[in-house]
Order: sequence, then structure tokens, then C-alpha cells
Amino acid sequence: MSRNPRFDLTTFGELMLRLSVPAGQRLELTRQLEVFPAGAEGNTAGALSRLGRHCGLLTALPDQALGRLVANHLQMAGVDLSAVVWSQSGRIGTFFIEFAEPPRATQVIYDRANSAITQLAPEQIDWDYLLDTRLLYLTGITPALAPNCRALLEMIVARAQAANIPISFDINYRQKLWSESDAAKILVPLIQQVELIFCSARDALRLFGIDGTPAQLVEGLRKLSHARHIVATLGEHGAVAWDGEQMLRESVPPTRILDRIGAGDALAAGVIHGWLDHDLAKGLRYGVTMAALALSQYGDMVVTNQAELDSLLEKSKATLDR
Repeated sequence: MSRNPRFDLTTFGELMLRLSVPAGQRLELTRQLEVFPAGAEGNTAGALSRLGRHCGLLTALPDQALGRLVANHLQMAGVDLSAVVWSQSGRIGTFFIEFAEPPRATQVIYDRANSAITQLAPEQIDWDYLLDTRLLYLTGITPALAPNCRALLEMIVARAQAANIPISFDINYRQKLWSESDAAKILVPLIQQVELIFCSARDALRLFGIDGTPAQLVEGLRKLSHARHIVATLGEHGAVAWDGEQMLRESVPPTRILDRIGAGDALAAGVIHGWLDHDLAKGLRYGVTMAALALSQYGDMVVTNQAELDSLLEKSKATLDR
């Protein structure tokens, strides 16, 4: 790694299109769909870029209008896409959402088989680009996509560790992609000795059998991964973190939920934003605030900026001081 890396963060993962109908409408009868760019790694890189961080994303996209649609949104956020592999034969993955209110549950239908990234070969990856960074961000979604994606992610982790590049890994389990047992078997080796790990309490229990108090949850993840920093999300109860010396905890700010998709990616962006300034405690405050912002906006990619984030943190502090 160079002494002055080109990027604050690089990432590798699938970019997608989300097509959705609002709550109260049925997908099987809809005559129109709302289209949003999507993909966990892109969501996090886009949020960080809007906060002024220099982020690069490596993926494969089909060289046609739908691939360019997603790329355009990432570029508008400020993400560097100069290492994207533009495919002549692949497709872009999509997913469809039918938002619902009780008694119905929100439904998600994936249509992502044989997407462009599942056809990517190691020789197509610009390794100098991907590893020229302060932090490499990966998720547990990528190895579930296809055998070659799993092999690529294993290769990326090995190369990053050999080059002493810090890795941030979000477990991000997707039940519709693979089983809990397969996910645990593949993910545990990938998260060893990473710099920063993100995991929800739900995923910790169903994948790794880790349960208990927030402190026990963090300790279980630490023993499992030997990660330097741990962030565990607790749903409506906020998030906790271990910074190597102490436990940190942040509650969720008052939030009106419009769209749940992408909140975890926004939280990761906020935490990493603080980590890049060597302040995980502030990162956790950023993270829960970013997650709340994501919940209050339509679409997967949260749109904000540093001034708005600072203003919300100040309002939250003033409320607590009353």
C-alpha cells in the first residue's frame, strides 16, 4: 500500500436496480414501478462520497442503458467507477419490492441470476486500484452470488491482508441467497483479523449462535473474528461497538420510517466516516444518524452531506442535554 493511498475506501460488490410499488399497492396489479439504484457496497460508498470521502467501487456492469443508469447515480454521489468492467454479455441484477403495512409483510423478489459480476474473472480486476486505499469494504452478500464471486472475494481478502490493507466486513446475511450453515462456513474464514466487522444481533444468532446482552454479543463476535473493532446493530434499540478498549452504545434518533431498505449500509458509512478520523465513538453517532436518515428517505442510497449530519448531531445533543 502506498504511503498516501488514492482512496479513503474501495469496495467490490454487485450493483443492482430496485423496482418497487408503495405500501397499499400490489405488485401483481401494478402498472408502474419506481426505479432506484441499489447494492449494499454502492450504497455505502455513495453515502461516504457525499460526506466528502474519496471512494472507488469495482464491479461488472452490462454495457447498456440499465448499467449506465446505476453508474450515473453512483457518479452523481461522487464515487469513482474508473475500474468498472463493462460487460458485453452480462445483465444487471434486479429486485422487486411490494411495501406493505400490517397485517401483510413487505415482499421482496430477486431476479439477479447470471448478473455481470457473476461472470467476472480474476484477470479483469484492477488490483492496484482496489488495494490503493485506507480501507477495503466488503460484505457477505458477494460470496453468496456465485462460486466465482466467492473465489474472487477470498482472493481479495488474501491479497489485502498480504498488503496490510485494513478490511471492513459487513456480514449482511441474505436468506434468499444461501443457507445459514453455508453462510457461516464461508464467512467465518473471511472475517478473521479484519479491522472492522458489522453484524446485526439477528445474524449473529442465526449464523454463529451468538446471543445474550449487547456486551455478550460484541464479545462473541470478537472471539469469533478477532476483529479489532466490532459494531453490532440492535434494530430499534440502536447499535453498540467495541473500539478495542471500551463498549460504546448509541440509541436510534426519533425517526418516521418511510423506507427500510439501505439503513444498514448507511450506518456502516457513518461508522467508517468516524473510523477514518480515528474516532469510532463519533462514527457510531454518525452511523445511527445516517441509518435514521436512510429510513426517512425513499430509495436505497441515502442522500445527505456533512453539514446536515453535523446539524442533526447537534440537535440530538441539545435534546439529551435538556
